[in-house]
Amino acid sequence: MPCLSETNQRALLELARKAIREAVLHRKILDVIPREGIFSERRGVFVTLCVRGRLQGCIGVMEPEESLGEAAVRCAVSAALEDPRFSPMKDRQLEEMSIEISLLSPFEPILPEAIEIGRHGLLVVNHAQRGLLLPRVATEHGLTREQFIEETCRKAGLPREAWKDPETRIFGFTCEVFSDTPASGKI
Repeated sequence: MPCLSETNQRALLELARKAIREAVLHRKILDVIPREGIFSERRGVFVTLCVRGRLQGCIGVMEPEESLGEAAVRCAVSAALEDPRFSPMKDRQLEEMSIEISLLSPFEPILPEAIEIGRHGLLVVNHAQRGLLLPRVATEHGLTREQFIEETCRKAGLPREAWKDPETRIFGFTCEVFSDTPASGKI
């Protein structure tokens, strides 16, 4: 999957920021969402928000049923206002907010021994239960391959050892990650 140009990365980040500002300041969704070019693609996307370097929200879609533009807007607004782990974002936090977008590659079955920490994200599926962790989770928490799989099972509401169950399927994916913070090396 080809990487986005810097112009397209900026455009997605600007769209997310505009959507968050509209939702936080006016409690409205953007009226006009671009639907051409990169915005028309259908890709999994996660939007992560930080305020003063601390996580403020992270919401995403694994398999979008809408265009990337619509999915990015919906995820950005949900990360700002609806992530159940955090209080809704306040007006004063907007100026201190940084946005990171992770675009997901297609999911592919992966064997536990093939998982590369820092490169692969994981999706664990057992019947109706699903859990997903982005690649950065393993590196940020210093997880081993087995711990990463166990944490993904836990995220799915499954026992940690569920990955050993023949009914459980493990999928790997990669992410193209970019943000509006200079420290990321991008944008």
